[in-house]
Amino acid sequence: MPFFSGESELLAIVITIVVLLIISAFFSMSETAMTAASRPRLHALARQGSRRAKIVNEIRARSVDLIGTILVSNNLVNILASALATSALIALFGEVGVAYATAGMTVLVLVFGEIMPKTYALNNPDRVAIVLAPALRPVIWLLKPITRTFTVVVRGTLRLVGVRVKAELGSAESEQELRGAIELHKGPEPEIREEREMLRSILDLDDVEVGQIMIHRKNVVMLDIDQPASELEAQVLASPYTRLPLYRDEPDNVVGVLHAKALLRALQSIGGDVSKVDIAAIAAKPWFIPDTSSLLGQLRAFRERREHFALVVDEYGTLMGIVTLEDILEEIVGDIFDEHQAAVVGVRAQPDGSYLIDGSVPIRDLNREFEWGLPDAEAATIAGLVLNEARRIPDVGQEFTFHGFRFSVLRRQRQQITLLRVTPPKRAAAEQAA
Repeated sequence: MPFFSGESELLAIVITIVVLLIISAFFSMSETAMTAASRPRLHALARQGSRRAKIVNEIRARSVDLIGTILVSNNLVNILASALATSALIALFGEVGVAYATAGMTVLVLVFGEIMPKTYALNNPDRVAIVLAPALRPVIWLLKPITRTFTVVVRGTLRLVGVRVKAELGSAESEQELRGAIELHKGPEPEIREEREMLRSILDLDDVEVGQIMIHRKNVVMLDIDQPASELEAQVLASPYTRLPLYRDEPDNVVGVLHAKALLRALQSIGGDVSKVDIAAIAAKPWFIPDTSSLLGQLRAFRERREHFALVVDEYGTLMGIVTLEDILEEIVGDIFDEHQAAVVGVRAQPDGSYLIDGSVPIRDLNREFEWGLPDAEAATIAGLVLNEARRIPDVGQEFTFHGFRFSVLRRQRQQITLLRVTPPKRAAAEQAA
């Protein structure tokens, strides 16, 4: 045995290999835990004062240094352990010791240095990351010159082939990651589904335009300002709304917005004689907004102006409809009905799995209620979607299939589709197969 001076030296090599395998397991666990740990949970722990969670966040913020340190350290200890094992087995068994060392170290490294520690870290990522972070941080600092050198070489090589490395996710990628996390928020409880729907809607606020959710002008209750004050009072009392647009001569010429409370205050100040009320004087100045405004921007505008009501116009200045603060909030929490507002269902489930849907029902409401995923970029209502896809005004009885759904036109009034039968993809596929 020329290589060894005694059994003590062989024992020292075995102990060294065991220590190196433990170090390899440490870096393997660190790699899996740091990449799999929940960012939101660790961020919350850090804000609550957890020092270890702050260290994890600091390390993850320098992802290039983290990955470089783990790869360098892991490869270094694994190669060193394999070299020691090869030397020892060659000394014991001759040239065949190379095969023994290769087979033995492959099993040991895979089982104890990779698979076992990574499996444990994958099942407990947050806990492992918090425990290992304080020990990993000084190693990252110590090996920073080496990892930075490798990083420069790698990035330079990638640039030569036209690949650019981004240090962190952009806003679009971050939003996509957040949307993915929302979709993973699942469970049998109905409140979990509601939470998921609201979170989706909040992220959609900047992508949805006011024109997609506004109350169309044909459904807006408007008052002719030239009518006698007594008639206007009667119309205000008969209406379920507190704010009503006032027009002169034609509906496009909106000259003010009458608030029911302003009318009541005026009546009280003059002893209840409605004939003495100057409607034009108590009406608020109308606020016009373009139909292309995003919901997020309009929500900010409502808050800044302390307004709840706006009139929507197109690029030519034509009145399109109205939008209120409640309309935007309903996009987040769903429909809100007060004691004076009639709840129009608009959707009736059928025994065969299809739905009878009024043409004016918004696509976004259907997607939120049934999680359908119908496109709403080109049309706001279900009737508008059919018109956009069919590229013509269909007749009663015509059927169309697109996006996996079957649409049957049941009723039409002039050029407007008023009632549709919509069959979801599963039911439509079953009928087609039959």
